Amino acid sequence: MNQAATKDFPFKSPNHYTTNSMLDLQTPVQFVKGVGPRRAHDLAGKNIHTVEDLLYTLPYRYEDRTQLIRIKDLQPGHKTSILVEILTAGLIITSKSRRKIFNLVARDESGIVHCKWFHSEYLAHRKIFRKGQKVIFHGKFEADPYAIDNLQSINPEFEIFDYPIPSNDSIQMGRIVPVYEAIKSCGPRLLRRMIYTVLGELSQILETLPPDVIARHKLMDRRRALQEAHFPSSDTSLEALGNRSTRAIQRLIFEELFLLEVGILWKRHRIRKAPGIAFRTNSTILKAVKKLLPFHPTTAQKRVLKQMADDMHQSTPMNRLLQGDVGCGKTVVALEASAIAIENGYQVAFMAPTEILAEQHYFYAKSLYGKTSYRVGLLKSGIRQSDRTQLLELLSEGKIQILIGTHALLEADVCFQKLGLVVIDEQHRFGVIQRFNLMKKGTHPHTLVMTATPIPRTLSMTLYGDLDISIIDEMPPNRTTVTTHILEELERPQVYRFIANQIKLGRQAYVLCPLLEESEKLDLRAARKTFAHLARDVFPEFQIELLHGRLKSQEKNRIMQHFTGGQTNILVSTTVVEVGVDVANATVILIEHAERFGLAQLHQLRGRVGRGQKQSYCLLMRGKKKLSDEATERLTCLQETTDGFAIAEKDLQIRGSGEFFGTRQSGLPTLRVANLFSDQQILDRARREATHFVDNPTSQQVLTDLFSQLNSTWKIRYGLVGVG
Repeated sequence: MNQAATKDFPFKSPNHYTTNSMLDLQTPVQFVKGVGPRRAHDLAGKNIHTVEDLLYTLPYRYEDRTQLIRIKDLQPGHKTSILVEILTAGLIITSKSRRKIFNLVARDESGIVHCKWFHSEYLAHRKIFRKGQKVIFHGKFEADPYAIDNLQSINPEFEIFDYPIPSNDSIQMGRIVPVYEAIKSCGPRLLRRMIYTVLGELSQILETLPPDVIARHKLMDRRRALQEAHFPSSDTSLEALGNRSTRAIQRLIFEELFLLEVGILWKRHRIRKAPGIAFRTNSTILKAVKKLLPFHPTTAQKRVLKQMADDMHQSTPMNRLLQGDVGCGKTVVALEASAIAIENGYQVAFMAPTEILAEQHYFYAKSLYGKTSYRVGLLKSGIRQSDRTQLLELLSEGKIQILIGTHALLEADVCFQKLGLVVIDEQHRFGVIQRFNLMKKGTHPHTLVMTATPIPRTLSMTLYGDLDISIIDEMPPNRTTVTTHILEELERPQVYRFIANQIKLGRQAYVLCPLLEESEKLDLRAARKTFAHLARDVFPEFQIELLHGRLKSQEKNRIMQHFTGGQTNILVSTTVVEVGVDVANATVILIEHAERFGLAQLHQLRGRVGRGQKQSYCLLMRGKKKLSDEATERLTCLQETTDGFAIAEKDLQIRGSGEFFGTRQSGLPTLRVANLFSDQQILDRARREATHFVDNPTSQQVLTDLFSQLNSTWKIRYGLVGVG
């Protein structure tokens, strides 16, 4: 009895279901046996809508349940499988806490073991266990504190058998078992059963990769890869499963990256063929643009402007990504490019993710264009209807040359007379779909997207593969390096004294909190309480204001104008100041509970200071609890470097591509199997194959067939606009 049956999982022949099964890859998941509407709703929260989505929800680990151990050979603390006979089973009530516990006693020929479940009265009510049953239990066995000679397992998994030897088609025991992350009402055991059902009942799983690609890379076919990724054969290496190096998982990673790259390259191919607006960029135009600059541009700024001017001179639309670290001068270059469009008689749409940032761009554009006749408009939520109507009338008549705003620019009644250039700041805050919708307000306008979040090369080639990339890799000469310190709660008095000294020198400070209000669940400093404490108890002699996202626009404007103008000494804020706030006189930012923020976000927040010539400081105040290794790694990285691209690489390494921007709306592809950091070698192979495939004239019919197969789910699958 030391070895369970280890025969490979017997999937039924697909032909067996051809006439009976109603499942195909696009069948809504609620029609899978055991799902239904309520569980389908829970699965939708994890973007599992179809049978295909379910199949690409791979296990996060695997357990070897092929070996059955005798009770006397159990090692405390190890996960093990045992085959036993039930002696007793039922609810007991503890004498001290009066808690109900379901307690089961079982044996084999070598000893006795206890299994216990908390909050599991259903086991008693449904009479799941009966005396004399043969059951396999799998779990961690530890010494029972109430019966020293016995071992116990808390909440073990189990499978009941009517005969001592388990049947060969068990998916819970006697094999390498996939373990899935629970999704609300769908626990690992249920997900295992659902995926087993789907793999057995699917009549057809269409191949997505070209035959020559499969042959060249010796890839497993799609159906077999999905079967073995979920239910690997018993001789599969657990180590290979753990590091995702089995042939099955490698095939699925390659497939996902290949299809992603094909879509991006095909979009790029189509964009390059679209008719565009060939702007004049003669000496008269460029002279007018150069007159705008209030300072001598850096070499990097001049290089990037030339790249954009060359693009805008072509008869195909510019599609360019402008990357640059916080404070490098991207906005002025974007406004120079805007001037080229305006000098050619066209309008510009300039979209920013927050009202604060949109207003900063608006006031800066008004200042920069002060000596010109350009008319600048600002569109945001909350403006009076009469003002909005008048603004949109002027826009549709072509009397506003550049309209700056938030996502309000995407609304249907915003109509340009002659849109020639679209500028999107902090592109990752929007997404590919929104960029596409703004571009549709013109006829193939030139497009410039900007980000101050440095994106590693690996990501940028995938995330923005349809764009040309420009990088401003040089800071203006008047910027200082920000000194960063990690601090503990004991050092708070010194921190407050330091901030006071900076203010007495005529400078200003930010105090940033992760929450606005206190939370019962999270022991974190809240902005509202911190503001009251600082104003009343710590800095009563200074002017302090509180800024957060719930304030009305007028109040936000007033607070920011006071801080920008120097009337406010300390601005207590939530992350609403993460981007776009440019106050050269602010030299200190204190970030409370810095361990709660991502690395890229901390770098953005640090960028609120060091925007002038005075030495600036970023103070990372860590919480009282012991930091995780990951949090320590983040804070240490930020302390050691101010290089945004080095920080971005580290952030990608720590968090993985799926969480790099922290939101699906970022435009980052939603990868279900692959990881853009750890799978770079496969990504390079997939990109080479995709390039050859898209550029090969003989692939065109195959491309058409492929897109007809994928286009209906492309948005859900990758966060991309349809590519066909």
